[in-house]
Amino acid sequence: MSKSDRDSGPVMNRRGLLKCGAWAGAGVVWTMRAGVLSSLELLDAAHAATKPQGGLSFVQISDSHIGFSKEPNPTPQVTLQSAIDQIRALPQQPSFVVHTGDVSQLSKAEEFDTAAQIIQGVGKTVHYVPGEHDVINDDGRGFFTKFNGNADRKWYSFDADGAHFVALTNVLNLKAGGFGQLGMEQLEWLEQDLKGRTASTPIVVLAHMPLWTVYGDWGWGTDDAPQALAYMKRFGSVTVLNGHIHQIMQKVEGNIQFHTARSTAFPQPAPGTAPSPGPMKVPAEMLRSVLGISSVTNMQHGRSLAIINDTLPPAPVAQTAGAQARTIAIGNFTFSPANIEVPVGTKLTWSNEDDVPHTIVSTDRGPVMKSPPLDTDQKYSAVFDKPGTYRYFCSLHPHMTGTVVVR
Repeated sequence: MSKSDRDSGPVMNRRGLLKCGAWAGAGVVWTMRAGVLSSLELLDAAHAATKPQGGLSFVQISDSHIGFSKEPNPTPQVTLQSAIDQIRALPQQPSFVVHTGDVSQLSKAEEFDTAAQIIQGVGKTVHYVPGEHDVINDDGRGFFTKFNGNADRKWYSFDADGAHFVALTNVLNLKAGGFGQLGMEQLEWLEQDLKGRTASTPIVVLAHMPLWTVYGDWGWGTDDAPQALAYMKRFGSVTVLNGHIHQIMQKVEGNIQFHTARSTAFPQPAPGTAPSPGPMKVPAEMLRSVLGISSVTNMQHGRSLAIINDTLPPAPVAQTAGAQARTIAIGNFTFSPANIEVPVGTKLTWSNEDDVPHTIVSTDRGPVMKSPPLDTDQKYSAVFDKPGTYRYFCSLHPHMTGTVVVR
């Protein structure tokens, strides 16, 4: 499709775009039945009642951009860790996690390593597709080797609980001013992959760049997506999940539901509302309200798919200056502060002010924290010399937990 062909179609104005998308920070539950999409605002008090139960459940994260170091989020590893912690705390644990690209900022090995270390903490299988930031150095060989297990495994499929998942790559061989590209080799593979599957099989497609034209002027689309989507027209339920645009937008076209995801790193402007795409600066206190994860549940018997979009929880209260920032009091069976943020090289000291003994035991790799039982007024110290998020608990009273974020 040429640029002139793309531009000849009807132009969607901003009001029309907003009707297709959820731009607010609150989560939204989306349910598809027989190709009809309906939504319900996700109120905190109703979350447990509206969250689908049963069926296949998985979580989508996207656009972590590990290595990004500018405003509005110079520490994307911290917000990625928050997303992983949020997944671990879900009342209905997912079967697996999917990451729809831009794991890294500059496709450097150390960025991949940092991302992998954080994401593996989710304790679930993770399926990846690359973003354009993941393939800029070596056509993606480092990414595919690290996350797909083989430099030649650029696209693949898998089955889960009756649904068929297709993981596509549309960020290689990009052209100046153009959209994403799948290419003939991948399209032929896709056609063969879908053959022989019954029309009632739910199909879930993972990609980085959108498979529908979100905004042509910014290249938010995929040139040869119509050919790929044509192979899926005979299926009764098709869901396409992508990243790239760092915001939630929805579209239903026949039997196909398109869903874009928030980033875990930074937001981008709504289509046409800025001179160009890219990191959108927001006040620090608002950042997490425009980042998030998506939980997806396939209800087999009802033949519906529900998507819940959650923003990241507020940041832990930072304690970074003075003696208080380096001392954690143990009192009334709690760590105070329970969440603390400190610079690299900080020595933290726990002081037991309770009348019963407590311990400090780490649950993550990093500084080995394993204190002896601390009686009243006894102390224990540890030095944190590497960035990361470190969790710990009291082995005598396991409900007591704490977190140290090191920048």
